[in-house]
Amino acid sequence: RGVGSGFIVDPKGYILTNQHVVQGATRITVRLQSGEEFRGVVKGIDEETDVAVIKIESTRELPTVKLGNSDDTEVGDWVLAIGSPFGLDQTVTAGIISKKERQAAPFTSFQQFLQTDAAINRGNSGGPLVNMRGEVIGMNSQIATSTGDYNGIGFALPSNEAGFVYQQIISAGKVRRGYLGIFLDSVRPEFARVYELPDTKGAIVTDVRDAQGPAGKAGILANDIIIEYNGQAVGSAQDLINKVAGTTVGQTITITYLRDVNGKLERRTASVTIGERPTSLAPRDDDAPVTPPKEKAPPEINRVRLGVTLQELTPQLATERKLTGLRGLYVKDIDPNGIIADARPRSLTEGDVILRINRTAITSLEEFERIVNALKAGDA
Repeated sequence: RGVGSGFIVDPKGYILTNQHVVQGATRITVRLQSGEEFRGVVKGIDEETDVAVIKIESTRELPTVKLGNSDDTEVGDWVLAIGSPFGLDQTVTAGIISKKERQAAPFTSFQQFLQTDAAINRGNSGGPLVNMRGEVIGMNSQIATSTGDYNGIGFALPSNEAGFVYQQIISAGKVRRGYLGIFLDSVRPEFARVYELPDTKGAIVTDVRDAQGPAGKAGILANDIIIEYNGQAVGSAQDLINKVAGTTVGQTITITYLRDVNGKLERRTASVTIGERPTSLAPRDDDAPVTPPKEKAPPEINRVRLGVTLQELTPQLATERKLTGLRGLYVKDIDPNGIIADARPRSLTEGDVILRINRTAITSLEEFERIVNALKAGDA
């Protein structure tokens, strides 16, 4: 048994809620404010946004909410969160929008939440977050908590994203998002300085997930810097992800990117036919158990300045760590007080492999030392 919330978006009985509210349910009972109860049927779900569409059958047209434009919401706007915290139905709490487009490690690429201090507790999930005009601008979805209950920070999926998911499920039975098949990171100030870019914009291809995917077939490689998508400038990795996801599957578009060739960035273009994003992109297997090496350990080095202990990637180590085919230096340990540990948005972690420093590929500790020793204070 569990309790959640939802809101009717169509008089015919279509309801929006969170996927985690109905996940694994053998029977769904929907109780309206009038006290009427209906059997609910799941019409579709979207794992990326944690959204589900429920349908109930009624002999009359049902009252609905109006979805507002969440893009118009501003920090400081007053909002109301409505739901059934702890089973106390029709509970209303008030607060303000404290942050837009909030992203954090546990969230997916399509969960850029509205953050609010309106009290959201267990049972509020799936309920509406409304503005002072009574328009739904978000779906209450998650909370940040150290106790399991309200700590002053709640997250609501913007209504524009929830509405997109709803329309896709109603029209196609599922959500179809565009897909390139690559891993991305945003161009940051340090990267722009090293690569002598004019501004801090663009998306770096950190790896090609699928060589037979849309980007792989078009010749996109790791370390390419995507700067334009179908004629539109790319501001960041998230910007590119949103553009691709909103592109019709099967559409052919043009990507403009920069490639490092002999120390110079060449501007290139590629035509890419957008694929369909898989329903669940599984993470890489980085946590496989490891057998301790039996042979003498290869040389290692501890850079006091950077705070990282490295080891050359021998064939045996590569096999044990499932890193066959990679060439680089294996990260054995990170000093929490070192420079590397402070890197943002994501620092190196134990088990990573360093492939390049700035624009130079490295395979030995000697190469690593030579490059690092040449850096001066303030260098990127």
